[in-house]
Amino acid sequence: MQYEETKQTLVNHPKKWLITGVGGFIGSNLLETLLKLDQDVVGLDNFATGHRKNLAEVKTLVSEDQWQRFNFIEGDIRNVDDCHQACTGVDYVLHQAALGSVPRSLADPIATNETNISGFLNMLVAARDAKVSSFTYAASSSTYGDHPALPKVEDAIGKPLSPYAVTKYVNELYAEVFARSYDFHSIGLRYFNVFGRRQDPDGAYAAVIPKWTAAMISDDEVFMNGDGETSRDFCYIDNTVQANILAATTTDPEAKNQVYNVAVGDRTTLNELFNAIKLALIDNGVIYEKPPTYRDFREGDVRHSQADISKAKNLLGYNPQFNIEQGIDRAMPWYVKSLKTNS
Repeated sequence: MQYEETKQTLVNHPKKWLITGVGGFIGSNLLETLLKLDQDVVGLDNFATGHRKNLAEVKTLVSEDQWQRFNFIEGDIRNVDDCHQACTGVDYVLHQAALGSVPRSLADPIATNETNISGFLNMLVAARDAKVSSFTYAASSSTYGDHPALPKVEDAIGKPLSPYAVTKYVNELYAEVFARSYDFHSIGLRYFNVFGRRQDPDGAYAAVIPKWTAAMISDDEVFMNGDGETSRDFCYIDNTVQANILAATTTDPEAKNQVYNVAVGDRTTLNELFNAIKLALIDNGVIYEKPPTYRDFREGDVRHSQADISKAKNLLGYNPQFNIEQGIDRAMPWYVKSLKTNS
């Protein structure tokens, strides 16, 4: 398998990586994996959405020697000097920092634009100036907008349905222009509903899986937007980490300056998701018997989403190892332990 070979190569020939948004859900999982592979990692975060506790948890999961390979910079991608500092001497950039969430962007489009577009441009400039070997960035399935076709194929997109979607599409446009104008090559990964350990269940913009899991553990109501037949391609975090590492390390010229769907290639309705979480909680000693509470559809949401992942398979060697049930089963012990500890 391509991923296993890549990991072994990295162990034998360590590189220096930069992870922006390292204190976040995806960033901290990337950090954990790379440190366990004995890589040198620089992390940049301002903790706007990430958490220091995520870094503290990673520290407990790696050896002392591995942790010493991590250099954290508390900074902001909206500050170009912070970006230049973080990129110095780096081989591979994994740009994860962003203000996520469709509802957040509808409530505050200016903040979303400043971080996701101005911050992204700062990172492109800094990485270009530092002559990094590769630049991999978090794109988004929201870029597909109102395009009705399923599954989603990378070269067929519609009109954006939210300010957040606009910002993520602009990232792709800037990346393309930097390739043409400066011969600076990058790869965008369009994430589809990533979930897993260290995903924040708190706050108004929490993702659905941690939010519902927290509600069930506390025996609270679970609110479902719409009729429950809205569907998504839920992607476990370990699949996402695999895609990032494969994208960062690819030497195939055909694989560069592309965007890829990062998902499983399947579709799960919210009603099916609700039942899957309930079953996983039973295996972890939590019984939840309330039905979901249905409410209005959420503004800016698409009805159905499913990815075609053949491009990532063919050009990157991407091979997702976990479907949604396997991912939920792996994530649930962490959620139960974490949420009970904090309750």
